[in-house]
Amino acid sequence: MKTLISALFGISLGLAAPAPAQDESTEIPLADIPTETTALPDHPYPTALQDAYAAESDPARRATIAANIERWRRMPASLGPRYLIVNAAAFEVTLWEGRREMGRWRVIVGTPRTPTPIFQAEVSGVIFNPWWEIPASIAAEGIASMVRNRPAAARQRGYVYQDGRYRQRPGAGNALGLMKLVMPNPYSVFLHDTSNRTLFERDVRALSHGCVRVGDAMGFATELLAARPGWNRARTDEIVASGQTMRIDLPEPIPVYIGYFTAEPAEDGTIRYFADIYNRDRRSAQLSAVEADMEEADSRCRV
Repeated sequence: MKTLISALFGISLGLAAPAPAQDESTEIPLADIPTETTALPDHPYPTALQDAYAAESDPARRATIAANIERWRRMPASLGPRYLIVNAAAFEVTLWEGRREMGRWRVIVGTPRTPTPIFQAEVSGVIFNPWWEIPASIAAEGIASMVRNRPAAARQRGYVYQDGRYRQRPGAGNALGLMKLVMPNPYSVFLHDTSNRTLFERDVRALSHGCVRVGDAMGFATELLAARPGWNRARTDEIVASGQTMRIDLPEPIPVYIGYFTAEPAEDGTIRYFADIYNRDRRSAQLSAVEADMEEADSRCRV
């Protein structure tokens, strides 16, 4: 566990033994949270959460805020000049430049049975009109049989068998949609578009097998690529319309932090609380917040 967390966040942990089980409403004073690293990232949210903790009198909310401050403590002290933060609990991804938020988009994340793991990766580019490399487990559920026994139906959906693996051709019906970020990671979890965009209208968007589907994916991709001279939405739309699979690199890679924060500051200075869809806050009363978050970090994206 320690090795995995250290590899993800580049820190050395000396976690205390798990605390005795507590009722979820039990107050957890900051000083009692097991941690070796006490510095907070240079970001407005953890500071605001500390202020909210000091002002909050409700024990349950204090426990929730405390668990989320601990999660921020496990983030790198310097997040980078430009970076992405996915908050799976809020179903959102935000783009930041230093301490300034540059954009916010709705996302779909993993279900409670197939939760989106907590990790850090590096985004180096965007692939437009991507192929979907179909996991063997999904192919075995019916796609492989379709390709073998109903080739016409398989071709209509874009499914092919090439070089020993099942794939789906680029197009409007592709499971990855029209865009996928280049962000290698050990979980095979990616930020991408989707062919079913009506799902973003739902308030609760824990619907995927682990990957993170992004609403307004073309606007999202355009914003990421805006650091390239002359890049605009028209250029994005031109590439998508071509139907050709094309990788466009960012001028400089940026970090993406896949996180899980059930309490987050709002623009008006209040605290937004989100449903604990993965039941990690309850477990963080028994373990450290990071151990609770990492417990299910073996998820694989099945789109």
